Amino acid sequence: MTAVARLGPGYGATGPLAHRVEEQRATGRPPPLLETTGRRTGLARRTPIGGRRVGDSFWLVSDHGTASPYVLNIVANPRVRLRVGARWHTGTAHPLPADDSRARLRELPRFNSMMVRALGTNLLTIRIDLDPNGKP
Repeated sequence: MTAVARLGPGYGATGPLAHRVEEQRATGRPPPLLETTGRRTGLARRTPIGGRRVGDSFWLVSDHGTASPYVLNIVANPRVRLRVGARWHTGTAHPLPADDSRARLRELPRFNSMMVRALGTNLLTIRIDLDPNGKP
């Protein structure tokens, strides 16, 4: 079994990390980074994501919904940290299964949205309400 196969679905040559690296290369900006608390270990888990800040919220669409480990972590503990550019923010994540994820993708960064639409199996919108001044 290859190292990529051991990582599981979504981590092949076109996996999330590869998408974010290509986005960073294309834009010159680091991709947003989501930090959740592991539901079993309690350790910090960081995942590069795509999405957009709108006011005091950050919107993203998970390509594998509740099959994504970071979504399972959010369900167990919705308090998260989010790096946008060079700045870290704290906030509370809310999975929104009733939201039209495909319509939401039209409002988010084009490259990431294209990949999520093409490879996603169970789209799920997530809104992160950011704390004022990044404080809990």
